Amino acid sequence: MKKLVSVLIFVSGFISANVMADPLDFPHIVTTGYGEVTAKPDMAEFSVKVLETALTAEQAKQAVDKVVDKYLSGLKKAGVKAENIHSSNLYLAPQYHYPKDGKPELTGYRANRTVNVVVNDLPKLNNYLDLALKDGINQVNNIQLKVKEEAKFKRQARMAAIRDANNKAKSLAKGFDMKLGKVWQISYNAPNTQPVVMRPMALDMRKESNSYQDSSLVIRDRVDVIYKLKN
Repeated sequence: MKKLVSVLIFVSGFISANVMADPLDFPHIVTTGYGEVTAKPDMAEFSVKVLETALTAEQAKQAVDKVVDKYLSGLKKAGVKAENIHSSNLYLAPQYHYPKDGKPELTGYRANRTVNVVVNDLPKLNNYLDLALKDGINQVNNIQLKVKEEAKFKRQARMAAIRDANNKAKSLAKGFDMKLGKVWQISYNAPNTQPVVMRPMALDMRKESNSYQDSSLVIRDRVDVIYKLKN
């Protein structure tokens, strides 16, 4: 009887554990295919915060609510739909002075609220940030640049990964004078797309806020495949 020889070729430095969980007793090739697509961002999400400190809790609350209400009204007038604006509840905390000797002394209260905005018309992003500055918002937490048709770009990256796995398997089989058989197992875990994140900043950013125009979003995917080999 002809002795069966197992052929295992690692194409990448890492093969997912579930692909190699059980030893295979037939000739095979294990490949990992990678694919990526570059997309130009056409939408954004950003988060801004207003912080106020006052002698009393009520004063701090009123100061924060006044700024947030004005900003929300301005966003709606600028055409941002209500479902694309989300404001957090008020966070209020007492502020103390701690002398070296003696008990802590209450000095006032700090209040803050956060507003998250989805921007579907990317060229208007700067307008909404300028509006925040004008209305008294004093902190930008982050700006994330994204694409609306993310699913389409993910499919393109996935197909590129599949083609990469196939091409590697064909090349390896040919190089070892063997014939590539059918696919025996596919292992796939969709990676999360990472948006382009602009650095957090205070609202002194007129030179910084245009940098998103030159940004690009890279969407990546991978697939692990086991192919049978024929002698």
